[in-house]
Amino acid sequence: MNPLDTRRYAPATQRNREPILEILQQVLPPQGTVLEISSGTGEHAVFFAPRLSPRTWLPSEPDPRSRESVVAWIEHYPADNLRLPLDIDVRATVWPVEEDVFLKSVPPIHAIVNINMIHIAPWPACLGLMAGANRILPSGGILYLYGPYQQSGKHTAPSNAAFDDSLRAQNPEWGVRNLEDVVAAANAQNLTLLSTHQMPANNLSVVFQRG
Repeated sequence: MNPLDTRRYAPATQRNREPILEILQQVLPPQGTVLEISSGTGEHAVFFAPRLSPRTWLPSEPDPRSRESVVAWIEHYPADNLRLPLDIDVRATVWPVEEDVFLKSVPPIHAIVNINMIHIAPWPACLGLMAGANRILPSGGILYLYGPYQQSGKHTAPSNAAFDDSLRAQNPEWGVRNLEDVVAAANAQNLTLLSTHQMPANNLSVVFQRG
């Protein structure tokens, strides 16, 4: 491996990117900017952007090392509609994309995509994501979430229960969220549940629309 190559790898990306793309092609608005919150390694961004053109794909990632990885992936697989990542902490009361200078530099944000974040973050990150979506998305805008969920307070598979235990052992504020709690947090921010979709490895795609 090239020691100067700062790309990072998430094995799950190879397994879930095609099924996620299929849902995104169904639910995303046909144009505008898609803001990806918590882009992780950047592998999803370089895969989705060229396949979702003419939409603009805008990654973001608060962790500096992960942001370096996103940039490195973009350097290896550039696309005309793929932007460099922003530093966005969803818990902030104002995100950089809300600043006037930035708003003039990209098409309007019509969708927000968040993959595998809310269970590997404190609950206030989920609340911040919902609040940001309410502030930024227009009426009819889409918020897409992907990851594992409990339903009615119960895990949907033994593997998810074991995963939840491992997350909470790493950080007591992490954990597989109850879908009903996430939906309630969304409803409080003018976001309505449109659909859920069964995905690989006992995950869900959860789609909200701003009122």
